[in-house]
Amino acid sequence: MSVRRKPVPPPSGLRRLLFRAPIRLYRWHLGWLLGGRCLLLTHTGRTSGLPRQAVLEVTGRDPSTGAYLLASGFGPRSQWYRNIQHTPRVTVPVGRHRTAAIAQPLTPEESGRVMAAYALRHPRLARRLMRVCGLEADGSEQDYDLIGRDHIPFVRVTPAEQP
Repeated sequence: MSVRRKPVPPPSGLRRLLFRAPIRLYRWHLGWLLGGRCLLLTHTGRTSGLPRQAVLEVTGRDPSTGAYLLASGFGPRSQWYRNIQHTPRVTVPVGRHRTAAIAQPLTPEESGRVMAAYALRHPRLARRLMRVCGLEADGSEQDYDLIGRDHIPFVRVTPAEQP
C-alpha cells in the first residue's frame, strides 16, 4: 500500500470562491443542475452559532433510511466536519423542500469500507478526489480502504422525514 499525503491546505482565495460557487446555485433554486450527486448541507458554526453551508458530493445513499453518505475530503479538520461534531443537527434539501437531519461521523472502519466501495463505483472520480485532497494511492481497494480509515472521514446524514 502506498498512501502518501502531500499537505494541501483547505481552499482559500480564488480557489475557495470556486469551491463555494455551487452554494449560489442552491440559493438561486438551481441546485438541480448539479444532479443528485451533490447536496447542500446547512450546519451550525461551533463558535458563532450561525448557520453555515457547504455543498458536498453524495458518495452513497441508503434507500431504506434515506441517509446520505458524505466525505470530508480535507480530512477531520474541515470546518463543516468539525461543526457537525459539535452540533449534529443539520438541514438538507429533499426534493424541493428542506428537512431537518442528523449528521453522524462514521467509524474509521466504516469510512474505509465506504471509501473503497466509492472508488470501485467511480474509479476516475476517486483518483481526482485523491489529487484534490493531496493524497496518492495505488488504486487498489486496500489503499482506498486505508485512505478512508486514516485520511478521509465519512458522515451519515439521516433526514428526519423520509423523501
